[in-house]
Amino acid sequence: MGILDNLKEKGHRLTPQRVMIANILEESEGHISAEEIYSHLHDRYPYTNISTVYRTLELLKELGLVTQTDLGEGIVRYHEVTKGHHHHLVCKGCGKVEDLPESALFVLRDKLWSDYHFRAELSHLAIFGYCQKCLEEGKT
Repeated sequence: MGILDNLKEKGHRLTPQRVMIANILEESEGHISAEEIYSHLHDRYPYTNISTVYRTLELLKELGLVTQTDLGEGIVRYHEVTKGHHHHLVCKGCGKVEDLPESALFVLRDKLWSDYHFRAELSHLAIFGYCQKCLEEGKT
């Protein structure tokens, strides 16, 4: 079920702006910032302001339809949940971002529960460190 179907099912209005924001998120290849969404939206609806984008993204996040993460740029990026849960390894030396499958953190999730009785929500993380190439080149 897509973003629009979920919004409609949960009783939220499908305004033209929400429809466009949902379409932009669904068509996005990867992670997209609110500013990038606004740029696409503003081309079509020039009277829309960025607060509409932020409010819509906040609603989508609260409903569990998008996740947000900062990949080290100081910019929050959004990702549609139906595109799968995954995480990121972000190199602080060269900026390379590598996807990490959700299953890679199952051991951590289970350990947090067994040792601390803490149920971690590991839906979208960025883990910072250094790639092998940067370590070999001394970029740490």
